[in-house]
Amino acid sequence: MSAIASDICADFLVEVGEILDQLGEQMVALEHAPTNRECLNAVFRGFHTIKGGAGFLDFTPMVAICHAVEDRLNAARTGDAPLDADAFDGAQQSLDLLTDMLHNVSAGIALAPPPDALLASLRAGACAPTPAAAPANAAVAAFAAGGDDIDDLDFEALLDSLHGAGGIPGEVAAVAIVPEPARAAAPAPSRPAASAPADPTEVTVRVDVRRLDAMVNLVGELVLARNRLKTIRPRLRDDDLDRAVSSLDVATSRLQSAVMTARMQPVGRVFARFPKLARDVARQLKKNVDLEVVGAETELDRNLVEALADPLVHLVRNAIDHGIEMPDARTRAGKPEQGRVRLSAQQEGDHVAIEVRDDGNGIDPEKVRRKAIDKGLIDAEAAARLSGEECLQLIFLPGFSTRDEVSDLSGRGVGMDVVQSRIRELSGFVQIHSEPGVGSRFAIRVPLTLAILPTLLVEIDDDVYALPLVRVIEVLAYQTGNTLVIDGQQVLDLRQEPLPLLDLREWLGLAPIALTEATCVVLQSGEQRFCLIVDRVRGREEVVIKALPPTLRGLPGYAGASLVGDGRMTLILDVDALLRTGLRESVTGSRSQLK
Repeated sequence: MSAIASDICADFLVEVGEILDQLGEQMVALEHAPTNRECLNAVFRGFHTIKGGAGFLDFTPMVAICHAVEDRLNAARTGDAPLDADAFDGAQQSLDLLTDMLHNVSAGIALAPPPDALLASLRAGACAPTPAAAPANAAVAAFAAGGDDIDDLDFEALLDSLHGAGGIPGEVAAVAIVPEPARAAAPAPSRPAASAPADPTEVTVRVDVRRLDAMVNLVGELVLARNRLKTIRPRLRDDDLDRAVSSLDVATSRLQSAVMTARMQPVGRVFARFPKLARDVARQLKKNVDLEVVGAETELDRNLVEALADPLVHLVRNAIDHGIEMPDARTRAGKPEQGRVRLSAQQEGDHVAIEVRDDGNGIDPEKVRRKAIDKGLIDAEAAARLSGEECLQLIFLPGFSTRDEVSDLSGRGVGMDVVQSRIRELSGFVQIHSEPGVGSRFAIRVPLTLAILPTLLVEIDDDVYALPLVRVIEVLAYQTGNTLVIDGQQVLDLRQEPLPLLDLREWLGLAPIALTEATCVVLQSGEQRFCLIVDRVRGREEVVIKALPPTLRGLPGYAGASLVGDGRMTLILDVDALLRTGLRESVTGSRSQLK
């Protein structure tokens, strides 16, 4: 029985975590439309489902909170006490407490009773001595009148009234039946089309993610074998073998796509928590902010979805705290009193672009330059050489902050450096676009999955190196006539844009060759582009990322290893580390800090 109880508790943790994320979004929608019955029912259903599961597992404090919120929502459903600011604040506080309690359950920590003041406030707002009876009576009246349109919640209340299901917090018998998981995943009321009943023929099964990871690893090995066969196929010149390898290629690609799809999850799993976050931060700062979420259905590898949560929290919070002005300041600037923050996602080929945009006061590059100098993060001479775009990159320096005072939300010089570091760990990059007085836009670009990486293979002598394809801008023949020397650093004059030039052979410590035989790869690192000189470009190939050999672990410039089609090992290069360590110190003292 203990094993069964453990499985039930594990399911409870997963399902309630999803419900709480969704409730945060639904509560914000309900606050904007307090009379929307569909929205109110969706919120009620979420708390009701949590109460059922918590009661079954005897988590009495969670039951008490959910029951008190239900009382208040019941009063709103029956019209006895419309929802007001105190009701929404109490419900949001209840969500925070339930989230903390869920973490405690996961950690095996005993649950503390909820604050009496919160429970009393919710029940006082209900304005009814026995609020649980109200919906039941309403349901009985509707049923007696021959109404066929009573909703699920009214029907449950009707059953409770007929069978005498108490509903006192802590009584397990009152909540012993756990509603179906599908009830927990009630769609947000802002999307009525999504609230249609699910197809009864649709079936799902919960699979341990470790099994999916094992499948991805096996598919990766199959991809390597496929690449090997495709490489040796031209040398054998056998029609039967050629057809067999072609069939294997197609089957492998389909299997790879199917396995990757099984690991995909919509970014909405992360986006769902931001309406509540935006509301709480805006209320704390006494600002009026509307958060718009676009592209929540865009799918990513589940590991990436979870890893993006913290960087996006920093960006959304900073957009409200640093970007959006106070209402009176916006009015003086001729802007609407309500600020707008837009969180969007869309797929672009084998990558996903995520943006956090605001219509606030923007970022002043000169102010950033002065702050960085004052804090000793960069010397005045190096700062003077930076362009406006390069100045914006200074906000990613550890310890940088434009705030003169420390608050609960900002001013400690942490956050933006974490954003950049985390995104780079995901083989992505973040760019800043800002215009003072108009607003700012932070653009993130990450691959769909980290298991199999599209790369551009380049060669130095007989060795092969891989560059993440997302960082490759273009490939061109190297021409010495287009090179210049600025402050002792070679740059390439590419269409009247001087780009720093880095020789991969020199970076590796190898003897130089005639530069007329080389090829140039233009790479992107944040806002900075630079040119990498290589012997030859071999072409595009998908590689399976493996851990580095022990002798290379910890060395800057290497992100991983893999095998290519001809069986040779290739090292996957870290583009940001190449720029940081490869350019001459006399020119890049400031840029190396930026990157």
